Amino acid sequence: MPDIGFDSPQSLGLHHNEGGEPVEHVLVLNADLGPLHRVSLRHAIRMLCRQVAVVHEAEPDIRLGIWPLPRVVRLVQYVVTRWRYTGGPSWSRPGVMARDGRRCGYCGGVATTVDHILPRARGGKNTWLNTVAACGGCNQRKGDRTPAEARMPLRTTPHAPTWAALATR
Repeated sequence: MPDIGFDSPQSLGLHHNEGGEPVEHVLVLNADLGPLHRVSLRHAIRMLCRQVAVVHEAEPDIRLGIWPLPRVVRLVQYVVTRWRYTGGPSWSRPGVMARDGRRCGYCGGVATTVDHILPRARGGKNTWLNTVAACGGCNQRKGDRTPAEARMPLRTTPHAPTWAALATR
């Protein structure tokens, strides 16, 4: 594989796109143009080098060697994604944070932890419907109580996200 000689977009002076957003992730589309996931710019370049993907959409007038700086790459061959049509993604802490936009479910501040609505000490499970993102202060204040017992109403109702909802975050 050829060495294209860069470690980060910043080393190329390409750390922002035309809208001022950082160019850190590249969307990967399946061969049928269905969205799969996001990868780092470095991973996208590796995919292009291995010829498993082609540039589908790129930053105008910016090149990395022989390729335009990709925003979106498309796989050359279709990848079967049966897992995407199951009941949805499995519960995870990063998934809860992404679902809730890293916002506290109690005060709306920046979330740093995940809180169990029915505390684990009282039989609460790690499920999408029993967890919300929370800031450290609200999580500490609520403690081993339900939101009603702590007089801390939730700002949103927890829900199980779809694959598509998590992929756009």
